Formats: sequence, C-alpha cells, structure tokens
Amino acid sequence: MKINREFSLPLDKFIEFALYDKDIGYYMKKNPFGKEGDFITAPNITRIFSEIIAIWVVTFWKSIGSPKKFNLLELGAGNGEMMKVIIATLKNFPECANNCNFQIYEKSIFLTNLQQQNLKSDDVNWVNDINKTNSSPTIFLANEFFDALPIKQFFRKKKDWFERFVDLKKINKAKFKEHITDIRKIEKNLNFEISKNQDIIEYSPLSFKYLKDICNIIKKNDGGILIIDYGYLNSKMYETLQAVNNHKYSNVLEDIGDSDITYNINFNLFEKFVAQFNCLDSVVSNQKKFLTSMGIVQRAEIISENIPFSKKSDLFYRIRRLIDEKQMGELFKVMLVKKTNNKFKIGFEID
Repeated sequence: MKINREFSLPLDKFIEFALYDKDIGYYMKKNPFGKEGDFITAPNITRIFSEIIAIWVVTFWKSIGSPKKFNLLELGAGNGEMMKVIIATLKNFPECANNCNFQIYEKSIFLTNLQQQNLKSDDVNWVNDINKTNSSPTIFLANEFFDALPIKQFFRKKKDWFERFVDLKKINKAKFKEHITDIRKIEKNLNFEISKNQDIIEYSPLSFKYLKDICNIIKKNDGGILIIDYGYLNSKMYETLQAVNNHKYSNVLEDIGDSDITYNINFNLFEKFVAQFNCLDSVVSNQKKFLTSMGIVQRAEIISENIPFSKKSDLFYRIRRLIDEKQMGELFKVMLVKKTNNKFKIGFEID
C-alpha cells in the first residue's frame, strides 16, 4: 500500500497497512503463532480443540442432509494446525471426509506457504475469493479471523461524530487525529444503522463485507459459519483497540509492522447484521459452554487414562486455559449462522 505522508489515514487503512502491507505488514512477513511468535491460538494450545471442531463439523454436516459434496472452508488458517487435525479426525468418519472439499482462504502469502508445508500430505485447496467457491453447501470456520480485520472508530462529542485517523507524516512519531464526519452518510452507504444509543462506534467494514458474502452463499447453497473469537455481547459499544507484541500488550502506534493490532468483536452487532437476512438466524454462546457441551473434558479424561501424570497435568492445564472463565472460556464467544429452517443446536444447548 502506498502512503502519501502528507495526509493522515483513517484507522482501518492504517491497520491494513500495518498488518497487510506486502513489505512491512505484520502478517505478511512472519509467523506470529506459538511461543516464538506474539500469541497462541486455541488449536496450538491442544489438538483436542481442533478434534472437537471436527466432531461439530460432522454433526452440522448431518443437519444439512449429509450432502454428497460439500466445502469445509477455513478463513485465515494460521499455521494450518487446526485444518490438519480436522482432516485427521474426519478420517474416522469416512462418509463425511470422502464427500468433503477442504479449502483455506488466506490473504498472507507467507502464511499460505507455512500452511502448505504443514498440510503437504493432505488434499487441501487454497482459494483467493470465497465467492468463487462451487455451488455445493459450504461450512465456514472462522477461528480468530474477524479480530484481525481492520476497524474504524468513531466518537460522539455532543451532537457531532468524529472519525479516528492516524497521522503518519513521521512513521516513528505516528499520532491519532480526529476528523468530523457525517455518520448518517456512512450508515446510508452501509445500509445498516450503527449509531443508535452509541457514544463510541467500532466496526470493521471488511467484516461486514465478508459476512454479507458468506450469508448470501449460505442462503443460496446451504451450510453455515462457525465463528470463534474474543468479544462481547453488550449492545453498547466501547473502545477495544489493542496491539500485541511478544505476548504482551503494546502501543498501537509503535513498532508498526512488528505488532499485531486487534480488537474485541461486538457479537451483538454481528447478530443485528445477520438478522437482515430473513432466511438466516444466529446463535451465540461462550467458548466454555460450547466446548463443555461438545464433551472436551470427557475427551481429555479418555486420552489421559494411559499417559504419565506429568503429561496428564499438562493436558488438563491446557484444557483449563480453553474453558476457564478467567482465561479463554468467557472472553471467547462462539457464533453459528445458519438457515432458519435448520434447528441444529449442538454445542449451543447450554443456557
């Protein structure tokens, strides 16, 4: 992305530059996952997480009629670990696995190469455009995908709304600026009201684009999307923009291109967006309830029966990271979008 340093960038364009610029972009030049990276995602904590997702895929596949051909498309597959374990697990369900077209949508060439190395023995197709997927039903998986998309921020001051920009005239002295904006014009372009009863607005235009495309694909071809990400359910939005470097929070305007920039998703906003599609509905839970409902603790107990105590302790430590309310259990939400006439609720039964 070329930047004219005479002008400041809207926040979402700055984040796009910091994360996805082909030369300095954070996701375009390094592996951010694991102990050597800046953060650890659930599939890298324990493979049982991905096994549980695979079991969920089988049950959801059955709910849409066990189609003879269907796509399993992971959005932003990280280092490929989740897809690798899912494929291995589905081999225990050959009727499902043999009918499945495994796909990955990945924007980063660096991460695509990493995924291809990790999945070299598996039959996976990488797609550049989710809208070009075939006409078969598609089950989308989005684990920590939407939080990595650039966001806009707006702040209400008395009766006026101001959009956050970043002044990049001196990249090592970047600073926030605010420009007055017409929020009604933005809502008209979105065809979606976001400012009602809000003092702060935080949303990703790209998230809305992906959700719109995915919802249209589900409407047309059947299927669904499982979204797993950190976020909150309040109708009132608040500021959650943050940067992470070496497993610690850092300044968004420092170490540009070397820090991850992310935010907490407002799942209430996602629900309202999906509600525009009259033949689709959504259900939301938290990660603790979802994984517990899917039997992750029982699965860990079975695996731990014949392993040394030290490995057993480590396994349950990892499971606790995923489901403890003070760790990922409550912070992470799980959302399913599907056709309204599909009454599937597995993983979402617990109130």
